[in-house]
Amino acid sequence: MLVDSHCHLDSGEFDPDRAAVVERARAAGVHAQIVPAVAAAGWPKLRGLCAPGSGLFPAYGLHPMYLAEHRPQHLEELRAWIERERPVAVGECGLDHFVEGLDPDAQLGYFEGQLRLAREFDLPVIVHARRAVDAVIAAIRRTGPLRGVVHSFSGSPEQAKQLASLDFLIGLGGPVTYERARRLRRIAAEVPLDTLLLETDAPDQPDAGIRGQRNEPARLPVVCETIAELRGIPPATLVEATTRNAARLFRLKLDPTAG
Repeated sequence: MLVDSHCHLDSGEFDPDRAAVVERARAAGVHAQIVPAVAAAGWPKLRGLCAPGSGLFPAYGLHPMYLAEHRPQHLEELRAWIERERPVAVGECGLDHFVEGLDPDAQLGYFEGQLRLAREFDLPVIVHARRAVDAVIAAIRRTGPLRGVVHSFSGSPEQAKQLASLDFLIGLGGPVTYERARRLRRIAAEVPLDTLLLETDAPDQPDAGIRGQRNEPARLPVVCETIAELRGIPPATLVEATTRNAARLFRLKLDPTAG
């Protein structure tokens, strides 16, 4: 049983064939997916998708790349959604210092607000950190204690260690399958197994085998096999460890007989 710890199944790119996408994921052994929101306008659609027993688990948050859509009152609305809906996490939230035009102070305000909500409701945080890992670590230190995952991790081994010390895991997906991603592949090979999650970030970040195409959760075994090969361990060992990590972090109740 694989867990896709980060998948935007609510994306409009999946509207034409979402049921088939989920079916292909289940056939590939991916029996649970964490589906994080990116903006308040998408929360109702996400709630509708993640029906009990579907294997789809929602997280509600305000993504930094959608800053133009956010309003200060959305943080208070998020508190109400969390209290009512009881998601598995807060997010996707975080900081993006790569995309031009995203005000860093405004990003930080929304991020720290969501960190406070995660602490208040004792939920993990799903964090986006692009060219901003140090700033994310600093915000976590200021707001903690917290737990969570920095998804699509692209930082250094030292930053990965710092995050682990703060009870944060790292998520790795399609980028690790590209041979030119040497630093990322080294991190995948060396980080402790209990700090690692697998993800697709579908429909984004396709693996090397489907470069330039729409990504989907059924591709998670490719990520798993790549990391297992880099670590010199059987894929089954990696599946067991990362599924255990996901279940622990998100407090998932998974069917042990599935898959």
